[in-house]
Amino acid sequence: MQVSGARKHLVVLAAGAALVLTVGGPAFAGEDPGISDSSTSATKKKDTIGAVARVSYTKSGGSASRSGAITSVDPSWTPPPCWYAPEWKATEFREFRDRLYFGARHDPDAPRDALKDMSDENRSYAEDDYNIDKEKEGMWWGAQFSPDATLEEQQKCNEPPFWVKNGETPDVPNVISPEILAGLAYRQIKVPGTEVSLAPGGASKVNLPTWAWLDKGEFKPVSVTASLDAPGLHIEATTTAKPVSLTIKPGTDDAELLPGSGTCELNDDGSIGEPFAKGRAGQTPPCGVVYQRSSGTGTYALQATATWRITWTGTGGAQGTLPDGEYGNDQAVKVEEIQSVNR
Repeated sequence: MQVSGARKHLVVLAAGAALVLTVGGPAFAGEDPGISDSSTSATKKKDTIGAVARVSYTKSGGSASRSGAITSVDPSWTPPPCWYAPEWKATEFREFRDRLYFGARHDPDAPRDALKDMSDENRSYAEDDYNIDKEKEGMWWGAQFSPDATLEEQQKCNEPPFWVKNGETPDVPNVISPEILAGLAYRQIKVPGTEVSLAPGGASKVNLPTWAWLDKGEFKPVSVTASLDAPGLHIEATTTAKPVSLTIKPGTDDAELLPGSGTCELNDDGSIGEPFAKGRAGQTPPCGVVYQRSSGTGTYALQATATWRITWTGTGGAQGTLPDGEYGNDQAVKVEEIQSVNR
């Protein structure tokens, strides 16, 4: 990794830049840096500088309706809050620093000697070597942050910007990689809702099994590919969520789960449970619940939560796993006493 001699002056910049950098790259206060997503325009306002390498996303599978983001089953795991990636061409970096230091009204076309009326320290700042003569040979890399990264998380990427030749990978922690992209793709995954079919139809009956199932067309793998392109650099990772089970919580302690764990495994054909058929009301379903008390004038909130196995593959044959994800829905279930006639 080749680093400019100007780096000693960039420590101050790193602290200031943390306030204006986003996932799409750096911008100035009050400016929209643009969002990096396949479904969103990545246009930049005229005064935005840099943001050369944006993380973009391509999604496949899943349903556009009744979908939501998965939540990691591991509370200690979170998507990457920050990473280092190409940010500026040499001339862009010089302009970015000038405007950050001198203000948004600074004229980037002003002669450099017009900045000479300042202290020795500030003059050195203005005359730093930006590798302008190597404009096509490399780029300045800087920290980028997830939109919801906390100030504490941002401190994990507090290195000042550094110069990297095209095609080289800087030897610093949190540099953009397939694994980081896989984690960023994770947070973009949206999976179908889990409103299960329940039978017999109408209100459930006390002490009679309520069958629960999802048809095989409901659950299919969902993938998101996160990629980043810059001169001499292309890396990507595809993160895939595959459904593996459905867990039911009946909404009351006065109920028996079927199976006893409440977790219904995925069938070989991709379905969960088994559809109810006429004449099977007294049989035990492979997935369901037996309510033991009426819901009275109200309903119970049955919760069905799907578990998704998460794997990823990336550039150069990289691959791995991430914590399972969960997503579920509540649905109202009315439970009635069985009515009988005494003669």
